[in-house]
Amino acid sequence: MDVEIALSIADTLIAQKTGKHLNTLQSNIFLSSWSGQKYEEIAEANNCSDSHIKMVGANLWETLSIALNERVTKKNFRAVLERRERIFTSDNAFKQQVKPSFYLGIKLDLPEGQVPLDSQFYIERPPIESLCNETILKPGSLIRIKAPRQMGKSSLMTRAIHHASQQGYHTVTIDFQLVDRHILENFDLFLKWFCIGITKNLDLPNRINDYWDDIFGSKMSCKDYMENYLLAQIEQPLVLALEEVDVLFQYSELADDFFALLRSWHEEAKSRSIWQKLRLILAHSTEVYIPLNINQSPFNVGLPINLLEFNSAQILDLALRHRLNWNLLQVKQLMEIVGGHPFLVRIAFYHLARQQQTLEELFSQASTETGPFSNYLRRYLWQLQEQPQLARGLQKVLAANTSVRLGFIEMFKLHSMGLVRLQGNEITLRCELYRQYFSERLEQYAE
Repeated sequence: MDVEIALSIADTLIAQKTGKHLNTLQSNIFLSSWSGQKYEEIAEANNCSDSHIKMVGANLWETLSIALNERVTKKNFRAVLERRERIFTSDNAFKQQVKPSFYLGIKLDLPEGQVPLDSQFYIERPPIESLCNETILKPGSLIRIKAPRQMGKSSLMTRAIHHASQQGYHTVTIDFQLVDRHILENFDLFLKWFCIGITKNLDLPNRINDYWDDIFGSKMSCKDYMENYLLAQIEQPLVLALEEVDVLFQYSELADDFFALLRSWHEEAKSRSIWQKLRLILAHSTEVYIPLNINQSPFNVGLPINLLEFNSAQILDLALRHRLNWNLLQVKQLMEIVGGHPFLVRIAFYHLARQQQTLEELFSQASTETGPFSNYLRRYLWQLQEQPQLARGLQKVLAANTSVRLGFIEMFKLHSMGLVRLQGNEITLRCELYRQYFSERLEQYAE
C-alpha cells in the first residue's frame, strides 16, 4: 500500500468522524511512523518536544481507532490499514470522499505569489499558524512576520486574515508596493493615501478633509481620523494587514515617523477600548537596518514570527501532495541543493510532478539560465550588481570553505536577503544552489 494512499484514507476516515482533516503535524507523525521513525526522531525533525509529539500521536491513533472500530497504535496502524486496503479501494462511495488527488491526479499550481487558501500545497509550520490565529483575536494585538523573499509571509498573513474574517472581523490589507514614489516622498500625502486606502476597503465615505488639520500636523490628523471616524464607525474589530513594509525603509524619515505612529496606536490599546478594536499585522522581507528609535518602533513589541525553512518531514509531506513517491533520502538530496526554502522546493516539485524532469536532470540544470530556478536567482543577481559592496561580501563567502566574518551591514543585508546563514558573528552560504549560480557570475568582484 502506498503511503500517500494510506495517509489519504486515514485523513478521510478521521474527517468523517470528527469533521476535521489532519493538520501538518499529524500528517508528519503519520508519514514518519509509516517509515518506522521513533517519536524522538519525529520530534527533532519537527522542532517539537518529545512529549508534545507523543501526545499528538496518541490522539491520532485514538481517533483512528474510533474511526475504524478497532484498536490502532503506532506499532500496528500500518498493518491495520494494509489489511483493509481492498475494502477501502473497492468501495466507490468511500473513494468519492477521499481527496481526489490521490486517485484522479492533482491540479498543479504554478508556484508564484501566495499559496491560495484552498490549495492542497500549503504546508503548515506548527505552532506558527495557531499562534497567529490566537493572537489576532486579542484586543490591540500586533503580529510581526519576518522572512526573506518568498518564504511564505503573504500566505501566512492571508490565513490569519481569513481566520479573523470567520470571526466576523473587518479585514483590510494595505500593500506598500502599490504606493507611487511621489507619495512616499511626502509624509502628509502618504498618510492621507494610507487612511483613504483603509476607508475604501471598509466601504466608508472619504472624510479626510473633515479631520485633517494643518495646525495639529499629519500624525495627529491621521490618529484623529482613525480614532474618531474609522474605528468609531465599526462595531467589530479591524484587522489591518500591512504587506511589504520594507518598501518604506528606503525613506528613512517617513519610516521613522510612520512606525512611531503605529507603535503609539498599539500602546493606546493598553488603556483605551477604542484602540483595542485595531489588530495589526506587519510583514517585511528584510531586517530594519535604518536607525529607528527602539522605543518608538513596532519592531520590538507584539508577537514576532520568524518564518523558517521547511524541515525534512514537511518537504516529504509536500512531495506526497504532489504524488511523488519519495523517501527521506530523496528529501535529503533535494535539501542539499536548495535547503528547505519553500518556494524553491515547490518549484522543484512542480517540475518533477509534471514529469518534465527527473531529479537528476533538475540537479544538473539547477544553476543554469534555462533551469527551473533561473528567474528567482536572476533577481538576486541584479540586486547584488546594484550593490557592489554586497556582491564583494558574498564573493568572499563563496571563496571560503568555512564561515566568514564581514562588516556588520554586509552580513545583516545578506542574511536578510536569505543568501546566508548567521552563525554567531559569522556567516555561511545558505545552500549549494547559490554557490553553483553565483560563483562564476560574481568572479569580477573577487579581491
